[in-house]
Amino acid sequence: MPLVDLSHTIRDGLVTYPGLPAPRISDHLSRAASRERYAAGTEFHIAKIELVANTGTYLDAPSHRWADGADLSGVALEKLAELPALVVDLPPGARAITARDLPSGVRGCAVLLRTGWSAHFGTPRYFEPHPHLSADGAEALVSGDAALVGIDSLNIDDIAGGERPVHSLLLRAGIPIVEHLTNLAALPASGFRFFALPPKIAGMGTFPVRAFAALP
Repeated sequence: MPLVDLSHTIRDGLVTYPGLPAPRISDHLSRAASRERYAAGTEFHIAKIELVANTGTYLDAPSHRWADGADLSGVALEKLAELPALVVDLPPGARAITARDLPSGVRGCAVLLRTGWSAHFGTPRYFEPHPHLSADGAEALVSGDAALVGIDSLNIDDIAGGERPVHSLLLRAGIPIVEHLTNLAALPASGFRFFALPPKIAGMGTFPVRAFAALP
């Protein structure tokens, strides 16, 4: 079963979203220091990381938007792993994927929105006006009972204003969101499985994931 990695690599200093601090990765216990604790020839490394939850490729659980929504520990594994998946492409020349661009038959599926914007990840252009999902597109996915929605862009919403209708609609319906996907060009239109598993952390609504696809 071929696996396709759909996650950006988190590195020290990576800027994922404008205004949010970059992660800091350092030693908690260096290899040199560990040698004093173990027998000759035995050493270990323990790293530590300081990061905001919205770093790299990450999943939004309902509590990210709604105080009464499920947090990371409350999202069922069935919403995150081995999901039948399909890809929806951004129409040429468009900035938004709308309801009319979405297929029928999304029930129980991970719907991955392929915009090509991940090609700009790590550059200033990534933060410019980006492709997104429209509010009516979100409504269609809620009505269609999608299991999860992902996008290879800065945000699934248009961030020109303060409203976030797509987050509000999807997360209210209990549909997790994965943002900052990459490598979607390697996927077929359908017929594969999608996985995006965050740690089981209580009290958090967002966290990085190792997202990947299993091809037939």
